[in-house]
Amino acid sequence: MSRPVAGGQPWLQPQRVQALEDALSRRILVIDGAMGTLIQQHGLAEADYRGERFVDGFDAEAPGERAAHELRGNNDLLNLTRPGVIADIHRAYLDAGADLVETNTFNSTSLSQADYGLQHLARELNREGARIARAACEAAEAVTPGHPRFVVGVIGPTSRTASISPDVNDPGFRNTSFDELRKAYGDATLGLVEGGADVVMVETVFDTLNAKAALYAIEEVFDELGGRLPVMVSGTITDASGRTLSGQTAEAFHVSLMHARPLSIGLNCALGARELRPHVETLARIAQCHVSAHPNAGLPNAFGGYDETPEEMATMLKEFATAGLVNLVGGCCGTTPAHIAAIAEAVRGVTPRRPGALA
Repeated sequence: MSRPVAGGQPWLQPQRVQALEDALSRRILVIDGAMGTLIQQHGLAEADYRGERFVDGFDAEAPGERAAHELRGNNDLLNLTRPGVIADIHRAYLDAGADLVETNTFNSTSLSQADYGLQHLARELNREGARIARAACEAAEAVTPGHPRFVVGVIGPTSRTASISPDVNDPGFRNTSFDELRKAYGDATLGLVEGGADVVMVETVFDTLNAKAALYAIEEVFDELGGRLPVMVSGTITDASGRTLSGQTAEAFHVSLMHARPLSIGLNCALGARELRPHVETLARIAQCHVSAHPNAGLPNAFGGYDETPEEMATMLKEFATAGLVNLVGGCCGTTPAHIAAIAEAVRGVTPRRPGALA
């Protein structure tokens, strides 16, 4: 058993890691769906995001720290101000058949929270996000003891990119650095560990250098604490070119990150399942670890919404499964508990991909 972190509880529980590995060996596991889509359905106002803690523009628990900007849209802040909303969303996905729920921490790094003047909250947001998800999983397991559920601690890409200049007139300019990213990702990882995450996932990777900084930081935290959790990596193919924003194909993305010994590598966001399929097949052919796919509910329409029905998406992901391409499936933007329920039913009983089976 490893040393305790903040809160005094052991953070590394080998029996949970073993339970996850056992489940992956037996069946295709289901990841939950979109967090933002369901938050939008609640129609929350600025007052909901501020709660009592930020009502006057300052952080009541950190005197002198000012939330100078409008906070509506900072969905991760709801971990502190409206935790019941986030808990309800986790429960809805678990009830729909999700085996893994992702923490509401996609933007819970100091770099991303700086856009709201809340960079000092990064570790707390991750800790509370993991804690809320942990409680939801434990409640679900209490109802069905033979069906373990797992908390995926999400680390998003941040609002910065280490490989690409945001200024078209200055190609050499960068708005962040490897070391700045490394520190931000380290704080986020420690918070997720403290909150009870079973897995850490570096998600929606559009810049592989950002992902390398995240993976480096994660391993630094694990070294400091004296053990490691499983790590998942999921990139995003941004358009029909079949490349990430920083220019890599799925194969190059895989080669660049396999040194991290991930539990799984996969793709999410940006594209629907149909468009994502050839790139998932590429990963399935070469990866010696598990492969994941949680695409959007189709491509966005003219209004920024997503039109692919649960039945349509489930049909596509069932084909992924029967073709032997995946070990974990779920949904990203535009997906709901109805999508996850349909996907869970579609892949039930399908044999999971064997790592390296298509190589």
